[in-house]
Amino acid sequence: MAGSSANSPSSAAAAPGIPVIDVGPFIRREAGGASVVKAIETACRDTGFFLVTGHGVSPEITARLYNLARAFFDEPQDWKKTIGRGAGVTGGVAFSPIAEEALAATLGVKTPGDYKESLNFGENLPGDVWPDRPIGLEKAFRDYFEEMEKLSKHMRHIFCQAIGLDQDYFEPSFENHLSALRVINYPEQNEAPLPGQLRAGVHTDYGFMTILRSEASPGGLQVRNRNGEWLDAPSIEGAYVINIADAFMRWTNDEWVSTPHRVANPPSGFKGAARRQSIPFFLNPSKDTRIECLPPFIKDGAKYQTITYGEYIELKTKQAFSKG
Repeated sequence: MAGSSANSPSSAAAAPGIPVIDVGPFIRREAGGASVVKAIETACRDTGFFLVTGHGVSPEITARLYNLARAFFDEPQDWKKTIGRGAGVTGGVAFSPIAEEALAATLGVKTPGDYKESLNFGENLPGDVWPDRPIGLEKAFRDYFEEMEKLSKHMRHIFCQAIGLDQDYFEPSFENHLSALRVINYPEQNEAPLPGQLRAGVHTDYGFMTILRSEASPGGLQVRNRNGEWLDAPSIEGAYVINIADAFMRWTNDEWVSTPHRVANPPSGFKGAARRQSIPFFLNPSKDTRIECLPPFIKDGAKYQTITYGEYIELKTKQAFSKG
């Protein structure tokens, strides 16, 4: 993928605390699967972030979505703003223009809108009819969505084994799930950002987990560890960044952590190309799923009252898109 680093997994040393884990042995049911489970459990408790290799996601399907989405973002801004502004259909597409969303608001921090634009799709989410260009965009989104569904099921099985649950414990929660696939374009910054404006403000993700296909660029993903230090997430060709999100953290009574992260601006005075594109898949349960403490984590009592995912996501979304 254009702009991605060709580093090997050993380059994870560049960002201490964000491990790189080969999940292939677990997926293929080979020797070493138990070690995969243990490594992921440790990462979920320590940082909530890790990279996976050996995942089996098609590089051809990934590249096709990346390239077609980039062509879409190259279209005129006025035309792009018409996408997702119609009456709405389920399983359609929606465009979010630059600075429409301010993610830091979900943590109670007021900032200018994030310097990014995005194209969003979910099988059970509202959207608009697909644009007629570039040709093949809808199929590219749907094909990649299916790849992410496969990987996310493997990850749920790993999580269940780590927690001590039946491997299909979470599956009923992901029937008619509200997962979203988003391609994000971070344009060149030809002018200085507004005070407090980032490519993506400090936030945690809302749902179960996020699977991110990223690329190396000046101004990239940063993760805040438990010591308050900002770590640059390593960019490894073919690897995916996975992080635990808020709803899953609630399920684990905060023992597995949903970690604040952000996308930084390019360094001040940077003169090279800094455009960046990422592809996050937000794995979210169905709206009626009850988020309540899992039995292995109750111990001295649950920290949170039970809430449906629909109620939780409505609150978070209002915060992120609030103009107040």
